Amino acid sequence: MEEPLLPKLSSQKEEVIAAWSKSSSFLQDLKKVSMMAGPMVVVTVSQFLLQVVSLIMVGHLDQLSLAGVALATSFADVTGFSILIGLAGALETLCGQSFGAEQYHKLGSYTFCAIVSLILSCIPISILWIFMDKLLVLLGQDHAISLVAGKYCIWLIPSLFGYAALQALIRYFQTQTLIFPMLVISVIVLILHIPICWVLVFPFGLGRDGAALSISISYYLTVILFGLYIKYSPACQRSKIVIGMIPLSSIKEFFFLAIPSALMVCLEWWSFELLVILGGLLPNPQLQTSVLSICLNLCNLHFFIPYGVGAAVSTRVSNELGAGKPKEARDAIFAVIILATLDAIILSSALFCCRHVLGFAFSNDLEVVHSVAKIVPLLCLSVCVDSFLGVLSGVARGAGWQKIGAVTNLLAYYAIGIPVALLLGFVLKLNAKGLWIGILTGSTTQTLVLALLTAFTKWEKQAPLATVRTSESDAAGS
Repeated sequence: MEEPLLPKLSSQKEEVIAAWSKSSSFLQDLKKVSMMAGPMVVVTVSQFLLQVVSLIMVGHLDQLSLAGVALATSFADVTGFSILIGLAGALETLCGQSFGAEQYHKLGSYTFCAIVSLILSCIPISILWIFMDKLLVLLGQDHAISLVAGKYCIWLIPSLFGYAALQALIRYFQTQTLIFPMLVISVIVLILHIPICWVLVFPFGLGRDGAALSISISYYLTVILFGLYIKYSPACQRSKIVIGMIPLSSIKEFFFLAIPSALMVCLEWWSFELLVILGGLLPNPQLQTSVLSICLNLCNLHFFIPYGVGAAVSTRVSNELGAGKPKEARDAIFAVIILATLDAIILSSALFCCRHVLGFAFSNDLEVVHSVAKIVPLLCLSVCVDSFLGVLSGVARGAGWQKIGAVTNLLAYYAIGIPVALLLGFVLKLNAKGLWIGILTGSTTQTLVLALLTAFTKWEKQAPLATVRTSESDAAGS
């Protein structure tokens, strides 16, 4: 009668071992993603701070210079840098899946193709920047500020081409999980940028022009240091960047993913900028625009955390699918969802607790501070949504779902978010709060669609698709 107890104990032991093994595997995935996401956040912030440092230096010249350069920086981001970031996202699929499939030679070919494609894309952007002052005046901006912004954008044009090469190289390193060299080089350049900018602005007397020129110098310096690392590091020997006509045969394949990838980034970015413009049409526009700008700046600062985590999961997903390991790709997604949840809880809680003093970081006007405090609960919801959206967008790039992401963004923000914002902000007269609820509605819609897509995807079918993609690119290049 006692004999059945032994098999039962043995079965329980196996269940405990299986549970422990599963838990240990999850912790390993969480560690891998965290070790990549943290440095990627630092790399992204370092690149962003180059423009911030130049803006701070210009702010010590005069009020007109600060206003003009701030306007120019915002417009340059919207019409130029955001587009390049989006286009470069195609490499997260192409290079990531090629690396996972151990087709290392393709990484160099795709990267060279991307550099050439992005530089060509800079030409129409440069033409637009030459006439930036006239465009700003046409949009109703102050004439004096528009002239300063226009001249600053012209001096910023050389940085555009350096930034194009830089974005391609960042994806080259990222998809091979070569994060540490990126981290070190980005921090070193940021440290050097401060004295370079100061010397050009003040001792050399170049003022605003020197601030723009320093950004170009820092971007090109980063590209040179990245290039030297690629040339001399053993870690890059198997994926050397190939220069020639053969890699250019992949331009069609690159733009097939790059254009929807850019739309994924730009449609969302532009909707938030449109929010600030709409704020200027509300009653008491100075107050409404100030509140929306503060909230937008806080969202932009938080953006780097989910973007870094999204870059990490994009690399893991593309690598694992390219290697034919769908289970590992799914496990990596589960791990980053946990990171996104922690980010959402910690950041939103901190913002909510500081809501009554948060506005003082940007303004001494009590009306502005109180208005910011009222909208912070909505801002906390935006932070939570953005935490998951950044991760899910990374999954989409890694899996090659850029087209789906672009269509989702278009519908979420422009068919739902903006109309809701107009209805609540102007018709129901909720002002800035109504506009923000509208954009939050768009973000939530986009997040839900990507979440459902990720949850119901048969990942076992995605790995063969990655294999087909890498095989087709081999056939095209041969």
